[in-house]
Amino acid sequence: MSETTEFSDFFYESADGLRLHARVYGKDRKGRLPVVCLPGLTRNARDFHRLARFLSQQAPVPRRVVAFDYRGRGLSAYDPNWQNYTVGAELADILLGLDALNIHRALFIGTSRGGLIVQVMAAFKPQVIAAAVLNDIGPVVERQGLEAIRNYLDNQVRLQSLAEAIEAQKKIHGHAFPALADEDWAAMGDALYRIEHGLPVPDFDPELVKTLTSGDPDQPLPQLWKEFDALAGRPVLAIRGANSTLLSESTLAEMAKRSPQMETITVEGQGHAPFLESGDLPERIAAFFDRAERR
Repeated sequence: MSETTEFSDFFYESADGLRLHARVYGKDRKGRLPVVCLPGLTRNARDFHRLARFLSQQAPVPRRVVAFDYRGRGLSAYDPNWQNYTVGAELADILLGLDALNIHRALFIGTSRGGLIVQVMAAFKPQVIAAAVLNDIGPVVERQGLEAIRNYLDNQVRLQSLAEAIEAQKKIHGHAFPALADEDWAAMGDALYRIEHGLPVPDFDPELVKTLTSGDPDQPLPQLWKEFDALAGRPVLAIRGANSTLLSESTLAEMAKRSPQMETITVEGQGHAPFLESGDLPERIAAFFDRAERR
């Protein structure tokens, strides 16, 4: 592990030999469950930096926090076969990482793709999940939201500076995120891009885009209601951006109907997916985890 003042880098190997990465914030605290953060499709562990700092250092009950880079993202190795960029393969990688970190039960935060992984994990290895935060994701992925992500990823342009990249993000996503401040957009830029030969490039394998563009757009999207139902009996907090096109209000209502004790937060002025470090979300997430651990 290479230490920094706030986190350490943890590397481990996948079943098929890829070198994978996670960030570890804070230390193991006896009697307190750790938090595991799983990012969106093209995102990485840096998305959770500000939230992880809060949960590990500033929350009333500080916890160890682990944020994963999936294969092909962040500091994890790229897969030579893009067809391995699947929820199933990524779930298997996460479970290996948890074993390597000696984590057998945890509090999970899943943003978008990460929330899909959490739901599938609930069906296959439910004992690992003590509680879950699902950030702008549920059992139904709305085609409109998925098409927006596909179009955005399929039409990226070469950028000349990080400042230009941040402005591009504002132009594309600003209408859905009027609540964000400049520091939020800057944090997004730092998380989304790496600097290569002096230029900002998205920090994921470009082949990953094929997972969205190779399928039949007319085929109905699979739904995960059975997997979501496997979370029954565990505390769940569902967060939805008020402007989200990926998680609909009707899906959120059905989730609440199936899981009456599920807590919900709608984040005004944000779309897909809400910035979990913004507003009072860090405090509310920390309080949710504290309640969940006491159950």
